[in-house]
Amino acid sequence: MSNRFELPPEFNIYSALESRDALLSWVSQQLSQSNDPLEVSARDVVEVDGAGLQLLAALSNMEQSWSLVEASPIFAEACSALGFGHWLDKYCSNNHAGKA
Repeated sequence: MSNRFELPPEFNIYSALESRDALLSWVSQQLSQSNDPLEVSARDVVEVDGAGLQLLAALSNMEQSWSLVEASPIFAEACSALGFGHWLDKYCSNNHAGKA
């Protein structure tokens, strides 16, 4: 699917509600058009916390498959620091993105 969801640069508690609403709207729109796996990009993320990662964890609980197609170094570091390293390996199609 060519229409990726771009996570915001500040993917944290302060943007969680807005990010959740945008993500759910995007998922609904994509599912109405196709059953292809969803693609999420974290390439522009410069700040992330547990609230942001919880949003993606919730996406993981949906029946629709998805993958993280890009991850900024900061996003990848946050995943590792917050115990999501294994999760990042599972969902990121480019699991070396963010590794220097």
